[in-house]
Amino acid sequence: MRDKMSDTEATTDGVELKTFVQPYRRSLIVGSALLLLTNLLDKAIPWLLQQAIDGLERGDLEVMKRSAIIVVALAAGLWIVRTGSRVVVFNVGRDVEHDLRNEVMRRVHRLGPTFFRSMPVGEVMSRATNDLAQVRLFVGFGALNLVNSIFAFGGALVLMIALSPTLTLWALLPYPAVVFIARFFGKRIYARSRDAQSALGQLADAAQENLAGVRVVRAFSLEESEKERFEEINQRAVDANMRLVVLRGVMWPVFMLVASIGTLIVIWKGGEMVLNDELTIGKFAAFNAYLAQLVWPTLAFGYLLSIIQRGRASFERVTEILDAEDEIEESAAPKSIAGRGDIEVRSLNFAYGETPILKDVSFHVPAEGSLAIMGTVGSGKSTLAALLPRLIDAPKESVFLDSVDVTEARLGELRDAIAYAQQEPFLFSTTVRQNIAFSMEDPGASDAEERIERACREACVWDEIQLLPKKLETLVGERGVQLSGGQKQRIALARALLSEPKVLVLDDPMSAVDAKTEATILEAIDRAKEGRTLILVTHRIAAASRADQIIVLDRGHILESGTHEELVQIDGVYASMARRQSIETELSTL
Repeated sequence: MRDKMSDTEATTDGVELKTFVQPYRRSLIVGSALLLLTNLLDKAIPWLLQQAIDGLERGDLEVMKRSAIIVVALAAGLWIVRTGSRVVVFNVGRDVEHDLRNEVMRRVHRLGPTFFRSMPVGEVMSRATNDLAQVRLFVGFGALNLVNSIFAFGGALVLMIALSPTLTLWALLPYPAVVFIARFFGKRIYARSRDAQSALGQLADAAQENLAGVRVVRAFSLEESEKERFEEINQRAVDANMRLVVLRGVMWPVFMLVASIGTLIVIWKGGEMVLNDELTIGKFAAFNAYLAQLVWPTLAFGYLLSIIQRGRASFERVTEILDAEDEIEESAAPKSIAGRGDIEVRSLNFAYGETPILKDVSFHVPAEGSLAIMGTVGSGKSTLAALLPRLIDAPKESVFLDSVDVTEARLGELRDAIAYAQQEPFLFSTTVRQNIAFSMEDPGASDAEERIERACREACVWDEIQLLPKKLETLVGERGVQLSGGQKQRIALARALLSEPKVLVLDDPMSAVDAKTEATILEAIDRAKEGRTLILVTHRIAAASRADQIIVLDRGHILESGTHEELVQIDGVYASMARRQSIETELSTL
């Protein structure tokens, strides 16, 4: 069995399961010691049975009485020790699952958009839940049964040989077949386990998409087609799991057949030896009891094989997350940032793979200054905004904060210094307060309430929060579904302002808002830029005109740059956009 375990050791070229098991080796040693004691107590009972039966045959009732009392005491001790061994070893599996889940979450927070383009959110969720549950069984239940089976098999075999070497050889005749059966089923269980876990991942992804996009499904009246699509994926998951269940179902009777053949041989040959006075009735009874203890590890081996192979398959799927390369790595010798938020971009070139996005972009925003970035869809505005706090990895010697290359800055300090409010604000399914206080180290601090209110007022959303049913304690729903688009934008802005950053990057905060909300957000932007550097990505002239500088991107190049007045006088792209938006505003007021 140990050889088989080594064949199925869960490792990859990167993360190894033993790395997560090693911190709990002391618990495994204690658990193994308890399992050894369990088996010693268990093996003593057939020996006492032999003494009692042989004593009964001789008419010695005192021996039988004493043996019965000791058996009861051993059974009680066995119950206590067996329970203790299971608690200790099973807990190791749960502790390893806990550590692995934390590591998966840590890795997910570090991985960039390239990873999530290849692995959907639902698939990640499935690996962090379904697959880790199988790893837990592999480490806890699998380890317990492996060690227990070795002790049980080895102990029973030694005692059977002590009772009758000849009968032991007869009993073991069918057992070499176990190796071939294990090899046959092992490979197939592993493959089908991977298929089953993959199908569950696809099912989780489909469920997550349908829940997140339920409004879109209803809007297009696609309930029936989505129901059919989900049914198809669901059926594939059922079929994949049933193929695994059928294989396991066939495997059990095969192992049972091997064990039963051994029992039949012992009854035939052992009975003959008793009749020929080569074996006492007590020894024959004890031998059969030990044989039963040999049969159990054989049957358990089939189940253990299934647990190991499914655990291997699941851990391999989890390591696809754990081994994924970080797109953004902290410098080996990170530098601290000291300054008030001076931003400089020098000859920045950036591409996604072979597709160029930004070409030779340069600008400088002094501390407490402001810059508006404008351009058509696909011009690289949002990419440029994400490069500043290094949410996307910038080329070296291209982006600087307070004269420090962002690729050499401490990531924690960089993200603290540059607050980024994305184009589509994400709110957690909790209260308004918890969404705003998300960046706070201690939301329960004595000044927390005052800081939250100040950030909300600065983002021009405090008065509207007071009108909500439970004010700050109002649940916002999935992704802020209970709030308007403008409210979500400003709550996200308040969250960014609460961290008191040196630099505030706003990525198109007025996308898809009405004129009234736009005016409120513009007021919030005016307040937000006081005392800090502001980088504003926008398509609205009304917002851009408030900035000290404006750059206009076109296909990754800076096409125009200057102040609002300068760009209007140039009569280029910016001026054309200004005239068009001015006409749109006039028409909307008619």
